[in-house]
Formats: sequence, structure tokens, C-alpha cells
Amino acid sequence: MRCDFGMTTYEEGDISLESQVVPRKDTFRYLGSMLQRDGDNDENASYRIKAGWMKWRQVSGILYDKRVQLKLKGKFYRTVIRPVMLYDAECWPTKRQQVQQISVAEMRMLRWICDHTRRDRVRNEDIRDRLEVAPIEEKLIQHRLRWFGHVQRRPSEAPVRSGTLRRDSNVKRGRGRPKLI
Repeated sequence: MRCDFGMTTYEEGDISLESQVVPRKDTFRYLGSMLQRDGDNDENASYRIKAGWMKWRQVSGILYDKRVQLKLKGKFYRTVIRPVMLYDAECWPTKRQQVQQISVAEMRMLRWICDHTRRDRVRNEDIRDRLEVAPIEEKLIQHRLRWFGHVQRRPSEAPVRSGTLRRDSNVKRGRGRPKLI
């Protein structure tokens, strides 16, 4: 995969290893994250949602069991399924649409745990209260803040701190309202 992050792109030809041509890809999975050629994050968010549903299917026997209490199901969801959906989330440059997709997937799972459909007209807050599950958006923010704290405690010469968190004060901001991401 060749990334088009900057102004320069590399289109020199095919890459080969030991006389085998390596095919070009637009997406690539690396350490559990989906990387895209254009640097966007849409594939990663949908991949994490799919991974959450795969984990859901693996443990559906426990989550559908009527003999298991709702609080225990909620705890099981928080410890097994949610970490799969939020893996590596502290580094995501998320958009509102992606957070919304993850939130919708979470609420579908929580409704199934409680055996409610949208037609039952039960509020999301009521379902969260029964299962004692916080919104996934809050957890995403907590993950980011925890990672930010780790980065801030690193020495100033560390590569993570040297280029990512520094803001140039001489850069002028454009006129008007900032664009929504």
C-alpha cells in the first residue's frame, strides 16, 4: 500500500519481492487497525464495528440467556465486547459520522441484550440504566484523554511528543467559522 498523505505520491511502478509482484491495495490491516491509502478512518471504524459483532456472535449464548441477570450481561458487554469495538480508539481521528455509527451498533447490541426492539419505544437511557453501561462516546473520550496523559508524561525529546502535540504559534488561522469534521 502506498499512502497519499502529503503532497507527493509515489507512482514509480510495481514493487516486487523475489520476482513476485506485490499487488496494490487501498486498505491494509496492521496490528488490528485498518489503514487507508488516503489517510481516512472510515474503514477502521466499520472494521471495529464488524469485530464487535463477531465477538457478539461468539458470546451470544450468554447474552440471550434469560437466567442471567441484566447487570451481569451489562458487565459482560463492558468487559468483552466494548474493548473490541474501541481497540486503538485513542489514536483515531474520528468524525461525527463514525462515532454515530459506533453508537448505533452499541445501542442495537444493548437492545438485544434487554430483549427490546425499537417498536417497544423504550428510551436508550433506560436501557443503559438497566445494564449500567455508559455511552460509548464517553468511553471514547476517556480513552483519548488517558492516552493524552501518557503522551504528556513522556520526555520532551520523545518522538511522540516532538511532532504531534506541538502547535506553531505563528500560524495564522483562516477567517470565518472552522470547518466541521
